[in-house]
Formats: sequence, structure tokens, C-alpha cells
Amino acid sequence: MNAAQTTHTSTEGSASTTAEPPLLRVSDLKVHFPFRRGSLFNPEQGLIRAVDGVSFDIAKGETLGLVGESGCGKSTTARAIINLVHPTSGDVLVDGKSIAGLSDKEMLPYRRRVQMVFQDPFASLNPRMTVGGIIGEPLTVHKLASGKDRQLEVLRLMELVGLNPRFLNRYPHEFSGGQRQRIGIARALAVQPDLILCDEPVSALDVSIQAQIINLMMDLQQRLGVAYLFIAHDLAVVRHIATRVGVMYLGRIAEMGSAEELYADPKHPYTEALLSAVPVPDPTIAAERRRIVLQGEVPSPDKFYPGCSFADRCPIAVDRCRTDRPALPDRPHAAACWERDDPPEV
Repeated sequence: MNAAQTTHTSTEGSASTTAEPPLLRVSDLKVHFPFRRGSLFNPEQGLIRAVDGVSFDIAKGETLGLVGESGCGKSTTARAIINLVHPTSGDVLVDGKSIAGLSDKEMLPYRRRVQMVFQDPFASLNPRMTVGGIIGEPLTVHKLASGKDRQLEVLRLMELVGLNPRFLNRYPHEFSGGQRQRIGIARALAVQPDLILCDEPVSALDVSIQAQIINLMMDLQQRLGVAYLFIAHDLAVVRHIATRVGVMYLGRIAEMGSAEELYADPKHPYTEALLSAVPVPDPTIAAERRRIVLQGEVPSPDKFYPGCSFADRCPIAVDRCRTDRPALPDRPHAAACWERDDPPEV
């Protein structure tokens, strides 16, 4: 049994091994963006709580799926982990070492261990660089290879992700969306990372191409032992690739558990609603399913909710849900819900 299959609790809804710290630990991460609202003569200072206290671990070789509707803070979480967005508070640790306060030079070794594949393969590649230049650039920046060795490594990486090495001197506009995403994956793999943050890597692709990219990523994980934080809004895709799944709602994790447990027995009412909307290919099963339609006002990240932010849309909410905010319990499968679990108060 490998690290991706062995789960032990440590921090809020997290997993790690007892012998060593997890590969990645995110602890009470918050990313708030101040803004001004109101009139010109009567401005008010507001605050967008994009990420509002997220904690999880990722073990070596594991895939953690992060799902939720648009605007819930998934992508901001990933960008804060790799320091593209500076966290307001909280901590990010790799092998137990914090990256807080590191300079650009000190971040280089960290960026070699943690890479990112972006959502839009059309916008994430430099249109003025050839494929060879794009994939080889990390090798130059991190001083891993040069000259003929650099070119040989680029060719090896192209073959690894299923790209024809003859395309070495072509430009991104000459490739399809799926091929461009393969280029992005090869670029991320160039520095031999331990963890790749995948920010909705297949959402901009056709369904048939999505399956090819997902299968490629799973094959690479088996061959290289790389871990993934896989962000998506498609729960069917996440179920296929993830070891564990975290469900985000308005900047917080509502439920966390193994993929098998979470899909078979969701605890949080929001997770139930999400899963009820997933299409089922069998018409008989689809006819018997109960679709949960959420009512009430959709909450806004610029408002502070003293209790559960899902309370106004929740079909089982009680008075306590609107006044006391539940935390995510420290268990392998847990939900931040007063009615479905026994969470501590934040």
C-alpha cells in the first residue's frame, strides 16, 4: 500500500503519514482582497474573503481533488500555495518547512518541487516561443541542463507526454487545445516536481480530449510518483482521478474524505446537492434519483457570515447554523455541519 492509499488524520480534514510530515501542508490559509465600495463622497472599505481558513495535507504520490462552484476559492487556493497570490494569513509547508517570507531567490528550490498546470492552454504558453523553448526554459532557469543535454531532455519530455518530437520548433498556435495542455504538462515535469497543482486542466477541452489528458496524468503519476492537487468543477472527472476529495463553498472546505466515501455517502447538504446534479448515463437510475434544487439567496464573499455560510440555502439548517460557524472535524471523512457531523466551533 503506497502513500496515496494510506490515510492518517493530522490537521483539519487532512492526511499524512505518521513517520514523516506530508509533502504539502496547508494550515488555516486565508486570502482576503480589500476593496472600496459606496459612493465617491462616502466610500466604505470592503473585504473579499476569497479563501477563508482552508487546511489540508497532500501525501507523496497522492491526488487530492478540490471541487466546488465557480468563485468558491479553488483557484485562489492553488495560486496562494505557489505564491502567485500572497496569503493574508495561514501557512504553507513543504516537507514540514514553511515558505512564508521567502525571497524570490529562496523560492526557486520550492518552485522546482511544486509546479502548476493552468486552466487555459491557449493563454498559459508564450506565443513567441517554440515548443522546445517553452519546455526547455525551466531547465535553464533551474540550471538543470544546457546545450545538447537540454535538447535531449526536451525531446524526452515531449515523448513522455505524447507529443511528436518533430514538433520541437513549432509554435503554440500550430497545436490543438489538447496538444497545448500536453506542452504545459511537459513544462511542469521538466524540473521533476514532487507536486503539480492542476487548476481545472481539462475544463477548456472537448470531452474526448479530456479523457486523454486525465489518462495521461494518471499514467504519469504511476510512472513518476508525482502528487496532484486537482482542481475542477466536474465531479465525475474528480471521482476518476482523485484519492481524496475536498468540497469547497465560499472560501472554506465544507466536506473532506476519500473519493469512495464522499461519493457513496456525502455528509454535507451542499455535497449532496452537487452530487445530485451529476448526470448518470443509465436512464433507469437517473429516473429514480432525486435532484436537490437549492433555494435561498446565494451568499457573497464580501459579506461576513457569523455562522455557516451555506445556512440560507440549506434545507436542514437550524438556528445555530446562522450564529455559530462549524469547523471541519479532524477525521478521515468529515463535514463542517452541525446537523450531519459533530464539528468544533471556529
